[in-house]
Amino acid sequence: MARILALDYGQKRTGIAVTDEMQIIASGLTTVQTTQLFDFLTNYFIKEKVEKVIIGDPKQMNGTPSESAIYIEKFCEDFRIKFPKFPLIKVDERFTSKIAFQTMIDSGLKKKQRQNKGLIDEIAATILLQDFLNQKLF
Repeated sequence: MARILALDYGQKRTGIAVTDEMQIIASGLTTVQTTQLFDFLTNYFIKEKVEKVIIGDPKQMNGTPSESAIYIEKFCEDFRIKFPKFPLIKVDERFTSKIAFQTMIDSGLKKKQRQNKGLIDEIAATILLQDFLNQKLF
């Protein structure tokens, strides 16, 4: 099997997570500057077998798109043009950043480490991906 890649897209940084080849466990991969995201993905797709890519779909509490949705939609359009063979699936990302921050606290990271926004983005992508995998099982 090939891996599934998850993106927690942001205007400045994008957190990236990936599954193992059996698509059972999600692990944080890295955080990249969003301006470098297409270069990173191009290189990653050359090195690794990827089946699909999921991306966080930001929604407000009432289910309507959030303010950042226009940036993600533009990225999705560009992604589909650049990488037409990879399915790109939007997944509701409400609360992933808050859950990521709480996960950092629960795991005992010091305050200085919790201020690393790149780490929060990577953990948020991991949570997004693990939630996707959990839903796939049912």
